[in-house]
Amino acid sequence: MMFDLRTPRVISALVLREMSTTYGRSAAGYLWAVAEPVAGIAILTAAFSFMLRDPPIGNSFALFYATGLLPFLMYMGVSGKVSQAIQFSRPLLSYPRLTFLDAVFARFLLNAITQLVVAFSVLGALLLAQDTRPVIDFGAIFLSFAMALSFAFGIGALNCLLFAFLPSWQMIWAVMNRPSFLISGIFFTYDSMPAVVQKFLWFNPLIHVIGQMRKGVYPTYSGVYVTPWYVFLCAAIPAVAGIFFLRRYHKKILNEM
Repeated sequence: MMFDLRTPRVISALVLREMSTTYGRSAAGYLWAVAEPVAGIAILTAAFSFMLRDPPIGNSFALFYATGLLPFLMYMGVSGKVSQAIQFSRPLLSYPRLTFLDAVFARFLLNAITQLVVAFSVLGALLLAQDTRPVIDFGAIFLSFAMALSFAFGIGALNCLLFAFLPSWQMIWAVMNRPSFLISGIFFTYDSMPAVVQKFLWFNPLIHVIGQMRKGVYPTYSGVYVTPWYVFLCAAIPAVAGIFFLRRYHKKILNEM
């Protein structure tokens, strides 16, 4: 597919359609996008503050769990939306001016922007509520979100292909992805785990994403294990594979769906 002047207009139209369909025409749809992480942080804070005397880092349970949950939900939300791009835009794909890549990029763009606005809003509110003025490394936070979004796009692009060819993969992936909530460092820090466990956890890209986020919020947290290039590599491989095969087999996918 050659990039031309019509492509931005097509993607913009798809973004507007996605906004109307997903979030509706009122503010209630966007409030739900904010309510999900807020509710999650509140539940984790209430549950663990009764069991633990102090959070693993800092003195705020809410801030600690926010630094884990926000990038995790960003990955989950964006990857899930991108994975369903073909299914969502199926009625429009018969039009010659609309390509699979337009549908994928439009879904990624809208949901990435939405997740970024939500994450900065929630994180900003929590930081303002702190008794002390925290020292924030915005570069580290932006890098964490870039890692989360790139990994989300890569997984989403590959799953977009697999969902089209293997409908059962959608259920299999949902089951396989469930443990990620427990092993990505939302409740704990990588450094607090035994060495034998760290060897396995290191290969989870989300461990690096969340560790990078905590480096940006907690100046004393070193996070020496965080390896951004590894996350970007884990994002690039499925992204290239997914886009390549979507372009190669898009006609076959359209005829079989």
